[in-house]
Amino acid sequence: MALIKFTDKGIYCIQGDFYIDPWKPVPFAVITHGHADHSKWGNECYLCHTLSKPILEQRLGDVKIETLAYKEPRTINGVKVSLHPAGHVIGSAQVRLEYKGEICVVSGDYKVEYDGISTEFEPVKCHTFVSESTFGLPIYKWRPQEEIFDDIRNWAADNLDKGKTTVLVAYSLGKAQRLIKNLDGFGNIYVHNAIANLNERFINAGVDLPETIRITPELKKEELQKGILIVPPALAEGRWIKTLQQAATGICSGWMQVRAGRRWKSADAGFALSDHADWPGLLDAIKATTAEQVFVTHGFTATFSRYLNEIGIQAAEVKTQYGIEEEEETEILTEKG
Repeated sequence: MALIKFTDKGIYCIQGDFYIDPWKPVPFAVITHGHADHSKWGNECYLCHTLSKPILEQRLGDVKIETLAYKEPRTINGVKVSLHPAGHVIGSAQVRLEYKGEICVVSGDYKVEYDGISTEFEPVKCHTFVSESTFGLPIYKWRPQEEIFDDIRNWAADNLDKGKTTVLVAYSLGKAQRLIKNLDGFGNIYVHNAIANLNERFINAGVDLPETIRITPELKKEELQKGILIVPPALAEGRWIKTLQQAATGICSGWMQVRAGRRWKSADAGFALSDHADWPGLLDAIKATTAEQVFVTHGFTATFSRYLNEIGIQAAEVKTQYGIEEEEETEILTEKG
């Protein structure tokens, strides 16, 4: 018995008559997390985790939003729906569907290493699992997070010794909060308006985030040089950075695992820090679900689904419109305030 089907509007729960992360407007949308490729504007009603609500309010404005805590059940047209930690960003969730003994889990985006701020990923046993594969190639295998943060701290300290200003480039939602949490205590952390606005929403919702300083024109360049600046990718090569005191730019992205993957050639450093599961993480997560059928929705879908079939896990690739997190930055940067 199929619980979901893939349509031109998104992932549709047949029995429940609702969509999960639709990319076209629908009456009722269950949302896995707040990135723009998974939470589009135009739906009549949104259902998401409690901590995703402030993100959707920031991005989408005055829309109807209903919330659930993790593992809190709700029945929609006979389908039992619950949200479970995905570990991707604050508030990210896997959507569990159950109907007459059949269980399907739609993961959205996820990572399996605890990042210090997002609720840790929890595998959910199911019959059908819908997985991403953003980094679904064997070459992508992340080093332990603390090793990467040690590299960032050492690089920032070296910049300070050389009189350079440390600028870290990271997505406003997810990576920025992760950096703030894990670099707390190193020194002052200065953040772009887009990040500061999201941080305020999280803090008001009860998230424990270290104190940061909003970057304003009044801040002296000498003061900024002594701390760490975090800015969105859209500003990575902007004129503003060139006005800083010998800015040293470090890109924080899983694509930095492969040097040829650098899209910002002017970057001084790259740190392979990702909010997505690597190849071993994807495999471990899928095996832990004991799913009989896996659908791979975005990323290296062909390679990853082929490998799953080779190791005895029935898998198929599905075309979706997920995986364009860069759109998130454009939306946030153009918001008022």
